[in-house]
Amino acid sequence: MAGALILAALGGGTVAVFIALRLWVVFHHQVVPRESLSLLVVAGSGGHTTEILRLLGNLSNAYSPRHYIFADTDEMSAHKIRSFELDRAERYSSTVYTTDRIPRSREVRQSWLSTVLTTLYSMLYSFPLTFRLKPDLVLCNGPGTCVPICLSALLLGILGIKKVIIVYVESVCRVETLSLSGKILYYLSDYFVVQWPTLKEKYPKSVYLGRIV
Repeated sequence: MAGALILAALGGGTVAVFIALRLWVVFHHQVVPRESLSLLVVAGSGGHTTEILRLLGNLSNAYSPRHYIFADTDEMSAHKIRSFELDRAERYSSTVYTTDRIPRSREVRQSWLSTVLTTLYSMLYSFPLTFRLKPDLVLCNGPGTCVPICLSALLLGILGIKKVIIVYVESVCRVETLSLSGKILYYLSDYFVVQWPTLKEKYPKSVYLGRIV
């Protein structure tokens, strides 16, 4: 009996060490420079898509292909992305992009309890999609849809499938407090960008670059 307990303890310790090593590898992974980076962009209703497209407009075509993901009910984002990519195709001959939809993880004024359930439901679609795309970098700026996508990207790294860099840019509308998505992804993103000095003071891990959109 005692021997079995010792073996169980050793087994549990081995698993714990393996998980710790896996997390160390994930968070200390060195990115090798490449000619192009596969970019996954999370769009959202309202001003989120407008801001993220302004940011993309300043990026070179090295960030290609671009994979856009937005909520299944968000027709406005679909239209804005299509228009943006048509304009971009006039400047770059080799423009490659895709669009995909996932269930919306959170509606405005949705309760916390139901938000957890709908986010888990959205994860069922997000992880297989993220696994299929295997982006080098995820770029998002606050819509609720970005939470399950970023969790899926983080899971790819933890499982040893691929290390995905997560870059979160808080909306310019957020001057003194973070959005709900920002409060979650502040601890999970590789780079967390804010656009107001007041947020930099409150969240020291963040990167302040001034107004970028």
